[in-house]
Amino acid sequence: MDLKSTKGSPVLADRAPINKSRLGIHSSLLPCSQSGQSFSTAVPSIPRKKPGKLDDVCSNGWLDAMKSSSPPRKKVLKDFNFADLVPDDGETAYESWKIRYPSALNSFRTISTRARNRKIVVFLDYDGTLSPIVDDPDRAFISDDMRSAVRSVAEHFPTAIISGRSRDMVFRLVGLTELYYAGSHGMDIIFPGRDIVSRNNVNCVKSTDEEGKEINLFQPAREFLPMIDEVFAKLVETCKDIKGAKVENHKFCASVHYRNVDQENWHIIAQYVHDILKDYPRLRLTHGRKVLEIRPVINWDKGKAVEFLLESLEHGIAGFSNCDDVLPIYIGDDRTDEDAFKVLKKRNCGYGILVSAVTKESNAFFSLKDTSEVQDFLESLVKMAQGDATKNGASRKSSEYDTKKN
Repeated sequence: MDLKSTKGSPVLADRAPINKSRLGIHSSLLPCSQSGQSFSTAVPSIPRKKPGKLDDVCSNGWLDAMKSSSPPRKKVLKDFNFADLVPDDGETAYESWKIRYPSALNSFRTISTRARNRKIVVFLDYDGTLSPIVDDPDRAFISDDMRSAVRSVAEHFPTAIISGRSRDMVFRLVGLTELYYAGSHGMDIIFPGRDIVSRNNVNCVKSTDEEGKEINLFQPAREFLPMIDEVFAKLVETCKDIKGAKVENHKFCASVHYRNVDQENWHIIAQYVHDILKDYPRLRLTHGRKVLEIRPVINWDKGKAVEFLLESLEHGIAGFSNCDDVLPIYIGDDRTDEDAFKVLKKRNCGYGILVSAVTKESNAFFSLKDTSEVQDFLESLVKMAQGDATKNGASRKSSEYDTKKN
């Protein structure tokens, strides 16, 4: 990564097939046995009768997790000992919660002080962070002002978006070539060919983009692509008659959105997904904000993606891997972002910033209320960088003057 600017980073879709022999999955990425049902390109018919029992999705906690995936505005968590507050005191509870997770805007002086003589690296989620959460995921557009703020940040600091969406989709929504993109929760990372991956990582291969420029692709779950496509087709078939349900293929994971589904039908979706996954022991379910996500069972998530970008690239080895030299900042709003917050917390390196308008447990250090505050924070980073550049410029001129004078 170029510490001064990341302009020109390739972000286009994969152009040519990748040689599978160069993409072996390292054993450390596979905590479960490699045995399991094989998959084919054909999609068998799936019975779509309404499930009569809820034993499966109730006993495994899926239904409870679905109900809690997007808590109501005035929910007060027992963990914070707010027993004396009534439900209408949501704002009071939120302000009390911010004592534990201070506003990143109000704490910006603390952040800028720690950033002194360190290299800032910025990681951003997309949905709920750069764009508001909306009923239709296809209409989760980033505003022009937010795009401008992200572009300005990338001019000063290495900046990456790590999203649950497919890499191609999030690039189409953001449209900035100055960034690094990691789709499918970090299972699909693209970065310039000039960056050298350490230890000849078996999950990283060189390719070219549509302009013929050399790029690196890191895809630790590539062997799962046919399986994800097969499950996606089954999910589309089984959920097609559930009003409001939306199924998406994010390349290395599949998702079922139920934000627009009547809550009385959530158990139907959960049971359908459960029944399909029983035949795929190498896939697992995770919960997002009003979404069920099916992913490969490999030891990889957004936190691992952050570690990869900080430690594995040649430029990272030179500077990003040392906590005394780097200050990673990760901004996200979803459960999946907690994996990245945990990494920064464990390393005692950088800050996780949770975007939330409700009180909830998190591994983040700071908080921001919504996307407008995210934009304000990014603009503050830019002003800080511009101020530092001005001071450095004035210092150089003063030094040159003193040299000429002597």
